[in-house]
Amino acid sequence: MILNDFLKALGQLTDGRFLGVLALGLGLTIALLVGFSFVFVTAIGWVVPESFSLPWIGEITWVDTALTWASVPLMLVLSTFLMVPVASAFIGMFLETIAAAVERKHYPNLPPARTVGIVEGIVDALKFLGVLIVVNLAALVLYVIFTPLAPILFWVVNGILLGREYAQLVALRRSDAAGAAAFRRRNRPTIFLAGVLMAVPLTIPVVNLLVPILGAATFTHLYHRLTAAGGRPVRTA
Repeated sequence: MILNDFLKALGQLTDGRFLGVLALGLGLTIALLVGFSFVFVTAIGWVVPESFSLPWIGEITWVDTALTWASVPLMLVLSTFLMVPVASAFIGMFLETIAAAVERKHYPNLPPARTVGIVEGIVDALKFLGVLIVVNLAALVLYVIFTPLAPILFWVVNGILLGREYAQLVALRRSDAAGAAAFRRRNRPTIFLAGVLMAVPLTIPVVNLLVPILGAATFTHLYHRLTAAGGRPVRTA
């Protein structure tokens, strides 16, 4: 059943609203990384003097230029590693759009959902990104100790985090905080397995950029399927 939820989400990936969120997230990410690189290179030019003298060598005039050029490949490498978490954070700010698009297509008879404000979305996305980074940095110790099991540990750790985040996201659109917490407790094993399914693509370059979008869409289907199966009313806060 979880796989069916995922396949439905995958089938809607060409939806204009899905592509719009992806393009916006990637565009903001590229703009931020380019801007950061420009500031970094400019700062080197300000901090390092154009020339200085060394004993027995004389005047040196090329250090600032060398450091400026050396910083370019450095920033390109850093940008490669930063691309996914930064893009995920930006895309995460607009996941409300993804959930709404899924409901409009597959659940058109639902009453209007509670609107998540842009500030609330930004705060939640940044908070989750921080937790994701901190927990994975802490888990690095386990990855080193249990190297052969590192991929499985990665999927388990991130499966727990992603499952909780996406379940909370979709549940809060249709319930209050207490109702969302009850939904997570009632369906903890299913939410965990769905979170692991979302964590696996995180290890695949480029594909991992789609995880936030597919996660929000998959968990929207999962939420409505589980609430219907459990006989629980779907209500708007």
